[in-house]
Amino acid sequence: MRGKMSKRKSDRLVFVPLGGSNEIGMNLNLYGFGPEGREKWIMVDFGVTFGDASTPGVEVIYPDPTFIEERKADLLAIVLTHAHEDHMGAVAPLWPRLQVPVYATPFTAYLVRDRLKEAGLLGEVELHEVALRSRFSLGPFDLELVTLTHSIPEPNGLIIRTPVGTVLHTGDWKIDPDPLIGQPTDAKALDALGDEGVLAMVCDSTNVFTEGEAGSEAGVRTNLIDLIGQQTGAVAVAAFASNVARLQSVVEAAEANDRTICLVGRSMHRMMGAARHVGLFANAKAFIDDEDAGALPKSNILYLCTGSQGEQRAALSRIASGTHRYVKLGSGDCVLFSSRVIPGNEKSIFALQNALAGQGVQIITEKDHHIHVSGHPCRDELRQMYSWARPRIAIPVHGERRHLIEHGKLARELQVPHGFVPKNGDMIELSDAGAELVDEVYAARLFRDGNVIAPEGAGALRERKYLSFGGMLVVTLSVGNNHRLTSHPIVRLFGLPDPYGDDFARVLDELEELADQTWSALGRKAKQDLDEAETAVFRKVKRQCRNIWGKTPHIEVIVMGQD
Repeated sequence: MRGKMSKRKSDRLVFVPLGGSNEIGMNLNLYGFGPEGREKWIMVDFGVTFGDASTPGVEVIYPDPTFIEERKADLLAIVLTHAHEDHMGAVAPLWPRLQVPVYATPFTAYLVRDRLKEAGLLGEVELHEVALRSRFSLGPFDLELVTLTHSIPEPNGLIIRTPVGTVLHTGDWKIDPDPLIGQPTDAKALDALGDEGVLAMVCDSTNVFTEGEAGSEAGVRTNLIDLIGQQTGAVAVAAFASNVARLQSVVEAAEANDRTICLVGRSMHRMMGAARHVGLFANAKAFIDDEDAGALPKSNILYLCTGSQGEQRAALSRIASGTHRYVKLGSGDCVLFSSRVIPGNEKSIFALQNALAGQGVQIITEKDHHIHVSGHPCRDELRQMYSWARPRIAIPVHGERRHLIEHGKLARELQVPHGFVPKNGDMIELSDAGAELVDEVYAARLFRDGNVIAPEGAGALRERKYLSFGGMLVVTLSVGNNHRLTSHPIVRLFGLPDPYGDDFARVLDELEELADQTWSALGRKAKQDLDEAETAVFRKVKRQCRNIWGKTPHIEVIVMGQD
């Protein structure tokens, strides 16, 4: 028996999301307990999201941990609910800013170690591998893992007991009555927790607009077996590498149809290694490498590929473009997209599918057959979770604003007494009286730009966006000691269309002549002040660009004087 926790009058329990509220992905949640300004903290999950057309050159985006970094002396640990990138992908790159212990179950810990090794941090991070259903303490927090079902091994809800009350942080979940991996949802533990008393539930909102249930992976497995059995050529299945339940379905479908699995894509190999670390796929037939797959008849091979979202550098995109070193698909072959279309990825996915279709490849998606189910709860599953936990406060997370608002509305319909729909940066005090906004703290994003992690408002990305819309023009003038031009001005254009159809010769002559005339018209004093001279040329060129193109590109004027 654990001793009863006592609360001082000055102690309070607060919840602060720094990522994952008003968005899907990039989860970072903080819980603080103690006197105001002297709280002890735990971080639950530390994930990433991915760049898109609005962030040119940026592939990965992190939540900015500045708020908790400034309090890292009071941060006790990072506790991870599961191994999806949007819940653990920021640990390795940003751990040096926090330098605290990390707690994870074996599958998640395996992948964290892999990332820490890549970052050169494996020997520095205090990583605690905890068993499923573990219960352990961190300062004033008594933590217990509860088994849920999701699309990846070892998804955990986190029970957080404090002297003020108990919070159930669900993480990602669904209710799968027949999961292919792991144990079913621990309904008995959740119901017992409801009997014990839950102050607040912080809960997944992804599918709140969808009635019914997400569905079982078992149905997907049956359909994959049937569909793959109908194919006579090579079969490729595109799926999220992190959806290990789906990988299990594909492996079983391949074996049922006498096909050998070939993993294509680094993420597939990484995730399979983690799965085998915890005993999954132990009885599966041996996989083969992509360089050996060509030796098998097409009717006996199944490629399990990354790239279901049309990612440019992923395996399936390289296959579609014909640039993959070993894997080639063509007429008579089939690609099954056993995944959903993530909003924002439509163009890249359709371009990928069109490229494959152009090579004679048959395309099958979840719109054609039941070959995908979500890993997140629909409305009936949310109702069930609320009936088990029976919280006094509902706090929706893991969703865009409309998802969170709708989830809050559903909780009220289910007679939850109190609720709060948070934004990243809200500090919410949780008590028997309900949920109260007590502060708004700094919450932002960090962009990984190549090897550099830069703040969201950094100038480089703003400039890159501007260049992508307007193009660029550079004017260079070389000036001698007598303040006269030593050569004709040079103009260079980048990303601008040819307005006259003569390979830019006319427009370059026009702009170079304008720069020459502008310089010549300047007085001696203006020519001595290079900043003033550059500004004068800039204004003339800007006005002429507007006349020529009907828009203003990014303009750089460089005046080089001689000493």
